[in-house]
Amino acid sequence: MATETPGIVSVGRRTFLRWATWIGGAASGLLAGVPALRAFLSPTFRRSREEKWIRLGEIDQFDPEVPTKVDFVDAVHDAWVQTRRLRNVWIYTADGETFRVYNGRCTHLGCNYFLDEEKNVFRCPCHTGFFDLKTGAVLGGPPPRPLDSLEVKVEDGILYARYQDFHLGVPEKAEV
Repeated sequence: MATETPGIVSVGRRTFLRWATWIGGAASGLLAGVPALRAFLSPTFRRSREEKWIRLGEIDQFDPEVPTKVDFVDAVHDAWVQTRRLRNVWIYTADGETFRVYNGRCTHLGCNYFLDEEKNVFRCPCHTGFFDLKTGAVLGGPPPRPLDSLEVKVEDGILYARYQDFHLGVPEKAEV
């Protein structure tokens, strides 16, 4: 004769396995579904793009009529991955008071250009694009537009530039 303990419900093996399967399936769905849903909906809740003001240095360290290249590290967050990239800008001042800062990428294909001191121009080695030092205007080659100039500000004798990238290979300057 089987005795039953009061208050305890007897559950058969099949019922137990059915409940365990449902609970395990629901837990698996949550474990996979929540991160997938978060990744799918994250652009909706993403904050607007932050302005990246890069500290370039004290204004008296930039000699007039001498373009200066400044390298910096740019950190980009994509979901859970942080990528660090070496970026650069070129700074030009004619008088030591007003500054032009150019994005360090050629507007054609994004190659890094350099100062050709012999010809007194910026030169892109990829497809021989030439740019004017003072204005960034295209002097030759395939680049579709002048160098991308960046917004600058001077605070307490320090030069800052608002770094941003632009679409490449198109005639109009459009932020990426």
